[in-house]
Amino acid sequence: MIVIEGLTKKFGSNIAVNNLHLQIGKGELFGLLGPNGAGKTTTINVLSTYLSADAGNVTISGFPLPREANKVKRIIGVVPQELSLYNELSAAENLYFWGKLYGMKTADIRHRTNELLTEIDLFNRKDEPIKKFSGGMRRRLNIAVGLIHKPEVLFFDEPTVGVDPQSRNFIFGMIEKLHQEGKTIIYTSHYMEEVERLCTRIGIIDYGKLIAQGTKLELAKLLSFSEWLEIKISDNHPSDFKIPAGAVKTQNILRFDGTEFKEKLGEILDSLIRSGVKIEDVSFKKTNLEEVFLHLTGREFRDNQESK
Repeated sequence: MIVIEGLTKKFGSNIAVNNLHLQIGKGELFGLLGPNGAGKTTTINVLSTYLSADAGNVTISGFPLPREANKVKRIIGVVPQELSLYNELSAAENLYFWGKLYGMKTADIRHRTNELLTEIDLFNRKDEPIKKFSGGMRRRLNIAVGLIHKPEVLFFDEPTVGVDPQSRNFIFGMIEKLHQEGKTIIYTSHYMEEVERLCTRIGIIDYGKLIAQGTKLELAKLLSFSEWLEIKISDNHPSDFKIPAGAVKTQNILRFDGTEFKEKLGEILDSLIRSGVKIEDVSFKKTNLEEVFLHLTGREFRDNQESK
């Protein structure tokens, strides 16, 4: 359905996307996970024909870009990070505007508008200017704009930014329903829990490069361990305290990788107590996407704003 071969996009000396290779099957919900500034939005902008690549090949549903851009535009729906809405227009008027841009007939737009506004729970407010809407309501309408022409391929670029938990769950439900209907979806996010919940397969991108891809289970296997023990100790431990064998200490956290430490927990705790250490918390952890990211890059997700 979507084939990306060697996609590269530069902005001056900055390489926003660096030799990206991906294949996404029909009906797949693929998550593109990475920190702000990783190149996610640039990738979506190329796939949605907004930008042209500097190198590489992209094919969507058999149509190569940029040669068949007009055909691609008819089969894709884009839910951008920035709201594609007009505040002075009503919800219905916004959908009518975008429907006309897609070449839809007026009767079809009206029918589809009523259908979508009912689905996103805004039908009773369809004639109000959206400047009166909350952030979550605008996000839902932004999704409806991307669905107005019933596309078979959908790109969601950080669709939950700035929304409340209730609206976020509403959006998740919509995306899961679209996936069940057989839509092919690329979902970008820097929120790992979103990608873990929604996506059948995940690609991790950083500094424009795809550093890993696979199912959650396949990504977890990139680590040599899947479980570990963490013991939080008081800062006021004895000066001659020695870190137990097999542990790595980070600030006041002792970490033991692997499952064998479950059987040794009692022995470890007794040893710490005898050495005069106060134990504040004990927990067993399992591999998640954050651990995989840390393993692959050696750092946590960055907080700088994504400019490309």
